[in-house]
Amino acid sequence: LHEYGGLMLHHLSIPAREPERVARALAELLGGDVTPFGPLPGSWIAWARDEAGTAIDCLPLGTEMRPGEGAEEARFAVADHPSPFGAVHAALSVERSEEEIRAVAEREGWRAVRCERGPFAVVEVWVENAVMLEFLTPEMAADYLAAVRPD
Repeated sequence: LHEYGGLMLHHLSIPAREPERVARALAELLGGDVTPFGPLPGSWIAWARDEAGTAIDCLPLGTEMRPGEGAEEARFAVADHPSPFGAVHAALSVERSEEEIRAVAEREGWRAVRCERGPFAVVEVWVENAVMLEFLTPEMAADYLAAVRPD
């Protein structure tokens, strides 16, 4: 399927107070672009435009996905008192230097810090200072893969 094997993460959804702004900043880091997310007004998608179709959906804060009835697809609802924090996070390899990653975060007013995770490092970027995405430079990604691959 691709050079790393058969499993591939295609997209991830995160909450955002300013979905379009967040999507634009993330698209810059991913090296791609943005489009509106059709099924949910006010939502945007940051596309990497890579072979895997990698994307990050940026949904308005408080959006919940709930199972449909019977054969219906998932439905969207809005929580009454949403917290900007949650347990969802992702690690993303990007064709950016640590300085470039930090520059986007700094411009957006987001916390960004290099963290050592044992045999590899990541740059924790706190999107809107609420949602953590770990970004890996090409060098960090190589160290990550060397540490976690079964071969």
